[in-house]
Parts: sequence; structure tokens; C-alpha cells
Amino acid sequence: MKALVVRLDSFGDVLLAGPAVRAVAGRADRVTLLCGPRGAPAARLLPGVDEVLVWDAPWAGFTPPPVRRPDIDRLVNRVAAARADTALVLTSFHQSPLPAALLLRMAGIAHIAADSEDAPGSLLDVRHRRAPHAHEAQAALDLAEAAGFPRPAGDDGRLCVRHAPGAPDLTGPAPYVVVHPGASVEARRWSPERCAHAVRLLAGAGHRVVVTGGPDERELTALVAGRDGLDLGGRTQPPQLAAVLAAAGAVVVGNTGPAHLAAAVGTPVVSLFSPVVPAERWGPYGVPHVLLGEQRAPCADSRARQCPVPGHPCLDEVTGEDVAAAVEKLLKGGA
Repeated sequence: MKALVVRLDSFGDVLLAGPAVRAVAGRADRVTLLCGPRGAPAARLLPGVDEVLVWDAPWAGFTPPPVRRPDIDRLVNRVAAARADTALVLTSFHQSPLPAALLLRMAGIAHIAADSEDAPGSLLDVRHRRAPHAHEAQAALDLAEAAGFPRPAGDDGRLCVRHAPGAPDLTGPAPYVVVHPGASVEARRWSPERCAHAVRLLAGAGHRVVVTGGPDERELTALVAGRDGLDLGGRTQPPQLAAVLAAAGAVVVGNTGPAHLAAAVGTPVVSLFSPVVPAERWGPYGVPHVLLGEQRAPCADSRARQCPVPGHPCLDEVTGEDVAAAVEKLLKGGA
């Protein structure tokens, strides 16, 4: 049997699909993962994936492309060439799987399963209803089971990536604490000044601190690292970042892809979590963690990308001392 799994969103979304992908791989001879450009680096880290197809869907992402008939035709042809017998369309709780399901039907896939609140007509063979408060990773696993792909024996259902040993050439020897100050959505970022203060406090408490960020975040990571942290801004592609996170004692990070990457390598997380999306669905999965941030703030569940509340109180009322205390709790085995 050849299977196709669809997850068209960002890096962290694809990581959260990992347990469901492994469930599919437990029964399929070959698994193809169809994802967006931002999710492709994560797709290539997932156990169970044999082939990655990348497509920028016009209904997904922060800056979706326009709908163009030639793009649709090329995607349908590429999916048809994969010759999948069955497909799993994974979406977030607020998204519809039906646009993707329509294209898969056009590509000739005979059996398609998805969570769907909307009536699917002939687009789905398995129309599943997710549990109301399920974490995104668990919801994907539930759908996989409903589609005939139960969790394999011996699989703990947690997030996982292909082997990620430490990276002492980048970080120096462990132990250390990682601070990742950036996020792709502005409303989910803690202020740089508070991040920098937390780095100073952690260093003052005797911790080595490593600051990570993407190529476009070098100015941010330099400010946050200051003279007390090791600045790795722009120096880690996803496999190297996984290695850096794997050897850390704890990771301080917002609700963004590296939080899920930390969970995938088993590292405890201090989660600076803006409630614009619910933590019960998007918080660190399967690892010890401390959740910081006012979850009942006025922006809760708004899915806002820019903070709609003056002063960003949900996160900027969190202090460096709060973060340092949370790190100490995790390092001592708490949470």
C-alpha cells in the first residue's frame, strides 16, 4: 500500500504530524508527505517519510500565492505520479481539509480521510470528528486510527525526529540552556529586552546560555545574547538546531516551531505562550514544560498575528525572574 499524508502549514505543524505519519508508516509500504515550503525542512526530519512533495497552497500560510490553473494542474499531476492508494489530510482545528481533498480526488486517490466539520460530499471516505480539546498531535493520531492506521506497538506517540546528536562544535560542551527569542508571528514574541534580561539572570546563576535564531534574526539574537550568551543566530539549519536543542538542559521559547522541535528531541521547555491560540492544542507535547503567559488575556483564541492589546500584557508581564525560576524547576526535574 502507498499512502499520502498532507500537512500544508508551517514547520511546527509538520512536526506535530509526526506521530500520525509513523502510524501510517506502520502499515504502508511507502509514505509520501505533501507539505508547504515552510514545513518541508521539518518533513525531511520525520521518521517514516519516504518522499517529500512541496507545494505552496493558495489557502495556507502567511502569504499564500494566488490561484493559478497551471500550478493546480502540476500539483495534481505530481500527486497522481505518487500513485497513492490512500491519503490522510491533516489540518488544524480551524481549517477545512476539503480543498486539498478535492485535488487528491482529481489526482485519482481512491480513499481519503480527514477531520471535517463541513459536509464533504464525495470528497472524503472517512469523515472524522476530532475530540473538542485534543492537542493537534493527538488529533492527528486519532484521525490516523480512524482511517485504519493505529499507533504501532511500542511507539509512545510522542514527537520525534531522525537522530539528532549534540553539536559541541557549535555550542561547546553541555550543560547549557537555550533561549530562542524569535517567532514567525509577532503576537507570540516575548520582548527582546526581557529575553536579554533572562539571559543575564541565567548566566548569573551559573548557566551557560546559547541563543538561537534564523538567518533573518541575527540582530535579535545578538541583542539577546549580549556579553553573557553564545550567539548562534543564523548558524543552524533545522538538523543542526535539533542537535543543539537535544543537548540542552532546557529551552526557553515562544509558541513557534523550535518549541515543537525541542519536544521532538525530548528537551524540557519553558513555553512563553501567547494565548492567541489555545495552549491545550498547541503547547509543548509529551515533554516536561512550564507554561508562562496570561492565558485569559483579551487576545485569547483570536489567532491574531499582531498583538491586539496595547502593551502585549499576555507575555510582557512575564519577567526574567519568572523565566529563570521556571528553568531551575525543569532542571531539577519539575513540571
